Amino acid sequence: QVQLVESGGGLVQPGGSLRLSCAASGSIFSIYVMGWYRQAPGKQRELVAAITSGGRLNYADSVKGRFIISRDNAKNMVYLQMNSLKPEDTAVYYCNAGTTRGNSWGQGTQVTVSS
Repeated sequence: QVQLVESGGGLVQPGGSLRLSCAASGSIFSIYVMGWYRQAPGKQRELVAAITSGGRLNYADSVKGRFIISRDNAKNMVYLQMNSLKPEDTAVYYCNAGTTRGNSWGQGTQVTVSS
């Protein structure tokens, strides 16, 4: 089993930046992909960005060129650098780990983009 804890959310003005962090613990060896998802009020949860254990990246079209996902395997951390934030990026952001035993989710962190 994998436990995930997110941090770094908050309130930011349009055009600003935030960096989300996700700390993984537990059965780290079973993780083959990690990602960030988000869910806005009244909308379905959607993939924002993902990174495989081999370093392959995947981004939603809406965040390409603005967001960067990275991982530090030594620290069991995954990060999401969010730049040029827009009001439509407002959502609860969740860290996800795809493991050989299924998906694990963090508790979520709120990101609000507003002037």
